Amino acid sequence: MAIRYDAGEVITAMVTPFNSKREIDYNKVEELSKYLIANGTDTILVAGTTGEGPTLTHEEEIEVLSTVKRAVANKAKVIMNAGSNSTETAVMTTKLALKEDVDAVLSVVPYYNKPNQKGMYEHFAAVAKSADLPVIIYNIPSRTGVNMLPETVAKLANDFPNIVAIKQSFPDMDAVTEMKIKCPEDFSVYSGDDSLTLPMLSLGARGVISVASHIFGSELKSMIRNYKTGEFLAALNMHKKLYPSFRKFFMAPNPVPVKAALAHKGIIEEFVRRPLIELTEDEKADLFKVLDAVHED
Repeated sequence: MAIRYDAGEVITAMVTPFNSKREIDYNKVEELSKYLIANGTDTILVAGTTGEGPTLTHEEEIEVLSTVKRAVANKAKVIMNAGSNSTETAVMTTKLALKEDVDAVLSVVPYYNKPNQKGMYEHFAAVAKSADLPVIIYNIPSRTGVNMLPETVAKLANDFPNIVAIKQSFPDMDAVTEMKIKCPEDFSVYSGDDSLTLPMLSLGARGVISVASHIFGSELKSMIRNYKTGEFLAALNMHKKLYPSFRKFFMAPNPVPVKAALAHKGIIEEFVRRPLIELTEDEKADLFKVLDAVHED
């Protein structure tokens, strides 16, 4: 059976490039978008956590979105972060995303409020009803303080055809199995953590919504393709090769390390907006040693 919405296998949660004044560098937004598409990315997610969405103004989000859409043209899909812990705001942002002609929205489980499962269902039901647009649920208990259970995901996926996928950032393989059993066959599960991609693929996940794909997009694409074509040992070897880097990308709050890595490659500058701070020189040396080792024989 065909999946109900195809965002591909590697979705990059793209960083937002800033200059030394911590203003958005739109030229670098365009360059980075093109770079990602040329190196394994199928779809770009704009203004998520990795894109420092919480520190962007509404106008900045729309301008970044427009810049990315122009840069990728018809070569890739573009997803907009439209989540909020306020249902009214999430609905409003989803409607706005529809007007901006995005391919889909990512909508996080409400954070801080700590709703119960019924509250989560009602929240996403309102989002789904608000716009004829594919919705990807984002379940990340470490940030939200609550965990959406597989039965809640399944009820939403069965009740609303435009709830098309979930980004699952929680190391619970039983939950992934239950979702694959209880959700419609055309509902997609994406790993929300690079290090969980291979384990989740073994349970039927579609791919990954990734941070590491900024640096290792082609390698991640190769790992996923190798797994799906039965080259399991090759996929495992790539996973093991990339695993130390997966861990290092979270040695400091995301996206601080990956921005440092992109600056190390000369693609963007490393600057982040407060309250985040850049890595120290010692931290960067530690990060780059691990990343550079991936391409050593």
